[in-house]
This record gives sequence, structure tokens and C-alpha cells, in this order.
Amino acid sequence: MIDDEPTGSRLVDLVCVGCGRTTAADELRGTCPTCGGALSARYDLGPSLDRDALRAAWDRRPLNVWRYRELLPVRSTRSITTLGEGGSPVLRLSPERLDAPVELWVKDDGLLPTGSFKARGMAVAVSRARELGARRLFVPSAGNAGVALAAYGARAGLGVTIYLPERTPEAMVRSCRQYGAEVIKVPGTIADAGRTARAEAPPGSFDVSTLREPYRVEGKKTMGLEIADQTRTAWPDAIVYPTGGGTGLIGLWKAFRELEELGALPGPKPRLYAVQPEGCAPVVRALEERRSRVDPWESPSTVAPGLLVPSPFAGEWILRAVRESHGEGVRVTDREIVAAVRTLAGRHGLSASPEAAAPFAAIPHLVERGAIRPRERVLLYQTGTGLPFALDELERAVSGSAHPGRAGVAR
Repeated sequence: MIDDEPTGSRLVDLVCVGCGRTTAADELRGTCPTCGGALSARYDLGPSLDRDALRAAWDRRPLNVWRYRELLPVRSTRSITTLGEGGSPVLRLSPERLDAPVELWVKDDGLLPTGSFKARGMAVAVSRARELGARRLFVPSAGNAGVALAAYGARAGLGVTIYLPERTPEAMVRSCRQYGAEVIKVPGTIADAGRTARAEAPPGSFDVSTLREPYRVEGKKTMGLEIADQTRTAWPDAIVYPTGGGTGLIGLWKAFRELEELGALPGPKPRLYAVQPEGCAPVVRALEERRSRVDPWESPSTVAPGLLVPSPFAGEWILRAVRESHGEGVRVTDREIVAAVRTLAGRHGLSASPEAAAPFAAIPHLVERGAIRPRERVLLYQTGTGLPFALDELERAVSGSAHPGRAGVAR
């Protein structure tokens, strides 16, 4: 977008989800200046907002992230950095190919620019950082967020440094470099990459790590806004979501709460189910044990790099979203994840990364324990394409697992 017009953003301020401090929004902000907690963007959705006019404006615009500009933080259209993100399809899985007595749908963000849902968050975060004067950005990443930041940084003309765990798929490393980003590999997990990034980032760089700035989650919020537009006559009872850093769950719940405040929610808020691998399940453990915080996971391991997040930042915010929705957590084995990758591709024609396949792998568990009931409508959020991953390599990686894999819910 090249016009310089007001977006109509209703952004008011930023509120710390930890201590509750209110902070001005029109300054470049990372975390709360008082307690270091995550900041949440707050919008004016009060009586001064013409809700019918807002709904009509959305309906006139293309289905993409910027359709919802009034509920996003960018003030001017000139600041918007876009690659056409958003508008991913919602597809029903063939009932005759499923064993589970539920209605399964998939929203496939693997079809977005850069191949994952990270395009949503980075489009908004980069746009807002640019608008507020940032000139160089950095992020620790398991792969997808780095690729997205590299692409949107290039589009915006900003410098980018990306810190990747050494085990990051080489295809993602190459993509980051092709977009012109500086790539630094770090031994260990994304937690190690994060510590290195915050200690060694180039002077003057702005940190766009998960929940360490307030606007990536606003981009992720458009997942829920789009679901509301796309499923008005097929509103889901539950959403099953792969959980690493947790911004997706937070974004979905934030979207549903704001739509409810606007009187624009098609039905009751869906239950949210957080899916994590058995080898790295800090959020699920906290939910299972009814803890008030998410404690670090010792010796994390999984074939799904995007879910290898042993200590997610702002874990309390993630737990709150799941609990307020009356959802829960579920663990899946790596063998179940890889079996789901194969089944989604071979039986349903969907290319899914290991992370994206985890919700499909979780369905038998949720059905067996009664969390999802017969004939309920369930949306699986598929967060990324499987193109950077070789299925035979994934299968070899899990061949020594002690747990038998299940091919999701397909016959």
C-alpha cells in the first residue's frame, strides 16, 4: 500500500499482562518498563465506534490481514508492509476418510507468504516497528519466524539479524539468507538462541521475539478474525492448535474477546486445545497440573522444530487463554506427528510441517478422553507448509521411538 492515509486504527495504549501498568502506544516498546512482562494492545471499542459501519467496511475489503486495520496498531497506510498475507482457506476433511465421529476442518496457513502463519505476525510487527522509527530488527527463531522476518524486513528496507538453533532445517537457513538477513547459528534450542540474541544483537536493533514486543500477537489475532468471517455458518466448537511460543493461542483468544465486545462473534467462543510433543510440553504440563505458571522443560526434544520451545515467554498469558476458553492441553508423540504428516498429505492433499500436523495427531486423544464429543465441529489450525521437510528423514528420525505412531484419524 503506497497511499498515505489514516488506517482508522482504534489503538489506545498498551497494558502489561503481568502488573497491569498502562504504557503509551506511539513509542517503540518491547516489554513492560516496570516488570518486564508482555504488553497487550488495547483498542477503543466503546460507544463512539459505529459497529455496523465497521462490519460493512470489513465486508468490502479483500480477505487478508489488513481487512481488519481498525483493530490493528498501524496508524498510516504508508507504513503497511505487505506481501499479501492472510486469507488462507478453511477446508473440510473428507468425512469418509475419517474414523473420528467429529466434523474436522483445517485452516491452512502453510499457503501464506513465507510458508507459515508467522507471516501474519511479522507483517504487523515490522509495519509498526518501521512506523515508529526502527531501522534494524532481530529475532531468535526455530525457522519460520526467521524466514518471515527476513522477507518482511527486506520488503520494508530494514536490516535483519536472525539467530537460529544449529538444528534448524537447512532450507529455512537458506531462505533467511536469500532475503538478505544476517544469520547466526547457535548451539542448542531457541531458548539458547534467544539468550545469545539479546546479549549480542547489533547496537540499535529492535527485538521482535515472541511476546517481547506487543504487535506480533496483533497480527496473529487476524487468525481468529478470519475464522469468524469464514465460518459464520459453520462456527467451530473447538480449535486445536500447535503450541510453541504461544502467540497463536493468545491471538485467537484476543480476537474472539474483541469480536464478542463488538457483538460480531458468530457463536459461543470456541474451546482452545494446546498441542505439544511429549518431548517438550511445558504448557501442557502446566495445564495438566493446574499450575499458575509455565516452568522450563528439561532436556527438550522433538522432530517439530517450531514446538521445541522449552520456556515460552509470558506463559501465564497462554494458560489464561486456554483456561478461559474451557480448553485443555494434549501431548502427542513424535511418531504420531510424523504419521499425521503422511496422512494429511497422502489422504487429504495437505502439505503440513511437523508442527502443523500435531493438531491432527491429537484428535484421537481428545476424542478418547471425551474432550471433543461426537458430531462436534473442530477446526485444526495448520500453521506451516511441509515443503522444507523430507518425510523419509522425519520417519527415520522417529524409527527408534518406543511409542507406536497413529496415522491421525484416517483409515
